[in-house]
Amino acid sequence: MRNHARTLTISGSLAAAVALAGLAATPAVAATTLGSGHVDVLDAEWDGADLHLHVHDEENATEYEPADVTLSVPAAARVANPGYGFLGSGSQVWLLPDTEAEADAAGVLFPGISTEHLTTGVFAGNTVTYRLVSATRNGAATEDFSVYEGAGTRWYDSNTATTSYKSKTFGVGTHNHANWAFEEAGTYQLTFRVQGTVGGVTKSATATYTVVVSS
Repeated sequence: MRNHARTLTISGSLAAAVALAGLAATPAVAATTLGSGHVDVLDAEWDGADLHLHVHDEENATEYEPADVTLSVPAAARVANPGYGFLGSGSQVWLLPDTEAEADAAGVLFPGISTEHLTTGVFAGNTVTYRLVSATRNGAATEDFSVYEGAGTRWYDSNTATTSYKSKTFGVGTHNHANWAFEEAGTYQLTFRVQGTVGGVTKSATATYTVVVSS
């Protein structure tokens, strides 16, 4: 297990009071913003009893709890709408591309979906499933998020008008990339669940990811 980033922040009179009283302060978790580089947004791990979800910053070999990270999608991520129907009728979308060269050229995140830390022989069929449980933008359910590969082959779509494109199964020990598309600016809350079967028992972990898309 890689180290998690944590920062203790105590200031002013509170710091003095803690020092004088000799009290043990509880560390405060610092918010971390990731806006470029190779980041496995969905990164599953198995500790022998339970599944866990983390955000793995490949650039700095650092792992975070999803709740501790904000994923930033800058205005520079805007590209011409490639015209796939599920991306809506707007002329542009915010795109985190499926190749590292494109992401680096645009200065945006190269988002991954990883099962590389899950070994064979643990999960039934040597697979786990990532499910998009819910998606909101600025606090309301949204149709504006999707993940797709190639010429518009959808992996995930937040459109509530369809029950399709909500889950995808991946083999263990793999590393996967696709295009992450946002049709509008705003603050997204994306809730994902990873699930697999171990010894006939369903195991899962659920986490919510914050993505801020800038206009």
